[in-house]
Amino acid sequence: MKKRPSARKRGKQFVLITGLSGSGKGSVLKTFEDLGYHCVDNLPIDLIPKFAEMCQQPGSRIDRAAAVVDIRGGEALSQLPTVYRDLTRNNLKPSLVFMEASDKALIRRFEETRRPHPLGRDLPVREGIRLERILLKPMRQLASEVIDTTRLNVHELRDLIQTRFGGIAARQSMLVSAVSFGYRFGVPQDADLVFDVRFLPNPNYVPRLKNQTGRDVGVRRFMDSYPQTHEFVNRLMNLLLYLLPLYVREGKSYLTIAIGCTGGRHRSVFLAERVASALAHEGYKTKVSHRDVGRA
Repeated sequence: MKKRPSARKRGKQFVLITGLSGSGKGSVLKTFEDLGYHCVDNLPIDLIPKFAEMCQQPGSRIDRAAAVVDIRGGEALSQLPTVYRDLTRNNLKPSLVFMEASDKALIRRFEETRRPHPLGRDLPVREGIRLERILLKPMRQLASEVIDTTRLNVHELRDLIQTRFGGIAARQSMLVSAVSFGYRFGVPQDADLVFDVRFLPNPNYVPRLKNQTGRDVGVRRFMDSYPQTHEFVNRLMNLLLYLLPLYVREGKSYLTIAIGCTGGRHRSVFLAERVASALAHEGYKTKVSHRDVGRA
């Protein structure tokens, strides 16, 4: 099988989320939390440097952090551009996500929730939105990501954040189980994806390999000696690396890939081990089980 680039370990990640009230900042913060980020809502402006410093300290267990800072910060909000620029000078390389939506969409959301605009109960929502845009304009100009949620629902917004910021964390949110089995004993009922490998050369017909399994060196060398084995693994991995991110985005937490041969002892065992190893190399959490390897 062709070698694939290993999943690189990311450095410290620090994300600031700001933007207009009603634009979806709460949903975005929840998505970051699901991705394994340490999250803080409505972080006071003057605590941002301390929070960032805590994340950077040697031995800190916080590799990823995200915080919402917005109009609720009051007059201190004017200091946010300066605070953010200072963070970029401290080798932290923070990201700034700015959330916005059209006036029409924001007004509709305020009406649906029956909540007043944070700038004041006596202020018409439309006027509050206008003032908030003015106050947040400096942050929008600094943003590394500007996300317009006018036409996005909650699920689409989650998918967008997972795609842009999930990386290895998103992959590790789903456990992939590779199961080998023998067709003579039936297909596993809990399988999500099933692959039949009975077309590959069968080590069972080689006397010295008959009593071995797909985990033994002799069987592995036998399987690796055939070009169709490598071709199949490459094609299967290309398919899985296309499908698995789609399952992750749908929120699936557990996926079972079943690989079957005649008896579940040689070919399916070898390939389940090979596929699980390749997926782990790509950053996915994996486990392997061999349902029928001990059966006659």
